[in-house]
Amino acid sequence: MMKSQYTFTSRENEQKRKVALVVGAQGVIGRNLIDYLATLDDWDVIGVARRSGASTSLVRYVTVDLLDRDDCREKLGGLTQVTHIFYAAYQDRPTWAELVPPNLAMLVNVIEAVEPIAPDLQHVSLMQGYKVYGAHLGPFKTPARESDAPHMPPEFNVDQQVFLEQRQRGKTWSWSAIRPSVVGGFALGNPMNLAAVIAVYAALSKELGLPLRFPGKPGAYDKLLEMTDAGLLARATVWAATDERCANQAFNINNGDLFRWNEMWPKIARFFELEVAPPLPMSLAVVMADKEPLWNAMIEKYGLAPHPYREVASWGFGDFVFSWDYDMFADGSKARHFGFHEYVDTEAMFLNIFEDFRRRKVIP
Repeated sequence: MMKSQYTFTSRENEQKRKVALVVGAQGVIGRNLIDYLATLDDWDVIGVARRSGASTSLVRYVTVDLLDRDDCREKLGGLTQVTHIFYAAYQDRPTWAELVPPNLAMLVNVIEAVEPIAPDLQHVSLMQGYKVYGAHLGPFKTPARESDAPHMPPEFNVDQQVFLEQRQRGKTWSWSAIRPSVVGGFALGNPMNLAAVIAVYAALSKELGLPLRFPGKPGAYDKLLEMTDAGLLARATVWAATDERCANQAFNINNGDLFRWNEMWPKIARFFELEVAPPLPMSLAVVMADKEPLWNAMIEKYGLAPHPYREVASWGFGDFVFSWDYDMFADGSKARHFGFHEYVDTEAMFLNIFEDFRRRKVIP
């Protein structure tokens, strides 16, 4: 058996410390989860991703190909100190059916590598989403609740949860399934970061002297939806993983307020000092495909951080979200009933993220 390559500085009450293995450490969810865990006095963190991060005294990173079972066993098979696994990895594929094999395999590979050699494993947290309710397929029952009946497969979130439920039977560790709405936070090169899509779209519109037009389906502009702040999600995820009342439960986690794009869009435009023009349905994946030279010129003109154009925004994800011409929200009362009472104002969340992008020189 491989000896652990990660040892943490001994401290008082070391036996009470928890060791988190955050899988998907560079995504918008994993990155913010690590940032939160690093502020807590009784946690050490190991981040797992395809791209390594900068290690600190409390956070170590390991680069793993999660689709490679042998690589998982080699890189993760010595992490005997792990007490909590936070799984937030995701790989995109063209169709719903094609999403299932790789995303299920990655979770299975992690659990099979770590669970047998981590005697103090207490909890496995699985990050899901409203796809569990069929939200990606079309109009669904709102508000969605954790007790809602499942929908026709394929759906990798459901398959992952079934795997965990079966694996957990007879074990001392527990699981939780966390279901956020669209997550807002900082992360680049991430396939599901709506705030980055909006920020870059607005920056390019301003550079071209254009007003900010909502690019989605006509019916999407006035439907109800919600967001989940990445910081709020991190706090809720750790809460569910450490409160014994939450063992083997699923929780919707959202900001706690609802909005419509027809109200939010002018506020976003005002932040970027842009006028708002009537919505115009267009595929961002198509109309933004030729904008890389413009983006590179903006990097030079404004002294922006040299992030490649392909990493700053996922236009296909923007098209997906802006296509929702039906209500998109879930009931978050179960988490409140179990003891999690935090909320975030969504307008403030968007503006804070945009300010963060400016501070990091991602946008002008």
